[in-house]
Amino acid sequence: QVQLVESGGGLVQAGGSLRLSCAASGRPFSNYNAGWFRQAPGKEREFVAAISWSGDSTDLANSVKGRVAIARDDARNTVYLQMNSLKPEDTAVYYCAVGWGVSPVSRQLRDYPYWGQGTQVTVSS
Repeated sequence: QVQLVESGGGLVQAGGSLRLSCAASGRPFSNYNAGWFRQAPGKEREFVAAISWSGDSTDLANSVKGRVAIARDDARNTVYLQMNSLKPEDTAVYYCAVGWGVSPVSRQLRDYPYWGQGTQVTVSS
């Protein structure tokens, strides 16, 4: 089992930045790919970003490319999501997830068996 706890969400004005953190405990974090997903009210959960277990491969959704970066620090068992130039449409609950070390990294929810509880990001216009 891997336990995940997200933090760093909040209320920010459009154009602002936030850095989300996801702290992992349990099984060795370095064995897993990690991803961030989000779910807006009334919408399905969607892929945002993912990083491979080795950290040398990342994938970003088209909607966030150029504004978002994902990184991991295995020494701290933490994965980060740096979000810049935030837009109101980025408002959602953001979830961290870890999954098997497949290559390329997956955008599919079913490939991530472990999930955090989510952190709310609200971007005001």
